[in-house]
Amino acid sequence: MSEVMTPERVIDIRTFWQAVGLRAVGTAIVTAEGSDGPRGFLALSATHLCAEPPIMMISVDKKTSAVAAIIEGGHFAINYLATDQSDLAGPFGGKGDLKGAERFTLGSWTTLATGAPVLEGASGVIDCQVEETIERHGTLIVLGRVKDFAATEGKVPIVSYKGKTL
Repeated sequence: MSEVMTPERVIDIRTFWQAVGLRAVGTAIVTAEGSDGPRGFLALSATHLCAEPPIMMISVDKKTSAVAAIIEGGHFAINYLATDQSDLAGPFGGKGDLKGAERFTLGSWTTLATGAPVLEGASGVIDCQVEETIERHGTLIVLGRVKDFAATEGKVPIVSYKGKTL
């Protein structure tokens, strides 16, 4: 494979999102249950860290209301949206008037091992217990040990690439 050389450039926020958009990602809602009820957000970063032990990693802006629920509850669930659930992405991504627990009036929710809200009919769900948090640049990186998972047979996940749904 030949090496591609590009001139050094300043990576501003716009350029950063262009670069990050080059990877295909599943559209996921991260959820947790706190004393103020369920909270959730559309995840821009939710991936595996390692398989032995099974650890997932999410990152979330510290100002997001779900942070308190994740810390207090000690858990989170990654809910990969199925193509027939695309209407949930907007509200959990902060679009519209629904805030906090109001977002959970959309869709049907249950729980698995940890008590984090799990979206019924999602293409896949990974339920995690918080193992460690790391704070960097206004972002909270949360590592969670996988405690349970579920998949819905025949459901196709929403996949985004360069800001567009595939």
